[in-house]
Amino acid sequence: MNTPTSQRKPHAPPAKRRGSADAALDASELRPGQSIELLHELHILTREGRLNQDARRKLKQVYHLFHFIEPLLQDCAAHGYDPAHRPTLADHGAGKSYLGFILYDLYFKELGRGWIYGIETRPELVEKSHALAQRLGFERMRFLNLSAAASAQAAELPERIDIVTALHACDTATDDAIDFGLQKKARAMVLVPCCQAELAACLRHDKALHLARTPLAELWRHPLHTREFGSQLTNVLRCLRLEASGYQVTVTELVGWEHSLKNELIIARYTGQKKRSAAERLHAILAEFGLEATLGARFRIPE
Repeated sequence: MNTPTSQRKPHAPPAKRRGSADAALDASELRPGQSIELLHELHILTREGRLNQDARRKLKQVYHLFHFIEPLLQDCAAHGYDPAHRPTLADHGAGKSYLGFILYDLYFKELGRGWIYGIETRPELVEKSHALAQRLGFERMRFLNLSAAASAQAAELPERIDIVTALHACDTATDDAIDFGLQKKARAMVLVPCCQAELAACLRHDKALHLARTPLAELWRHPLHTREFGSQLTNVLRCLRLEASGYQVTVTELVGWEHSLKNELIIARYTGQKKRSAAERLHAILAEFGLEATLGARFRIPE
């Protein structure tokens, strides 16, 4: 039976697309002295000075990450390598140097010293970041068109770096950033790994052998599990390598980045206490999964 017109529910208005509604920026959402021009350039703010939902989440995420990095900056500002230039920070896989610009604006600008080096393989992004730094007067930012692997020998970088960051550096680029940090004797490293495909590929290659040898191979028998387990195991090996190299390691979630599936944050502080047990466990894990031949060199521990 048809429902009388008078009893039909009115059509709901079409739902607004997520993040499409703009709202005026609340001054309480900014840090003291924060550059409005920078927020415009990073497309967090519209030209009308408004903030949509996606941009508001992004701003909160940046503040949350800054919460982790600021204590490291403060420690290195006091105890870093070069009293005249500390702290120094190298950002690998910098992209548009979003992190570097925010860190400079929130910390380095007021400090009046310290340098940020953005390391990125795409020359057009390096050029754009350089131009933006000039427009904003961020004089102690440098941008290098280099890979993480090549940057350790670059003459443009100081012999020692206080802090190394690598956020969503894909696959082995995170390991290259760790190599860089170890060579530069970094006092701290902040890593958000991404797309760890190398180890998963090794697990897939020898899957039949492992299934015959141990029931633990069920952990990566299915392709989805292979990817997830490979990612988990890669980060475990990275943490053991850092501990064996003299770092105290903390692993946590990058809370607030719900839109990203890559939400693991590794923070390593150099203490000089090299854990022999960490080195032993790293080698034991590589041996257990038959990875010594293919990945032993990648996870080597410096003398």
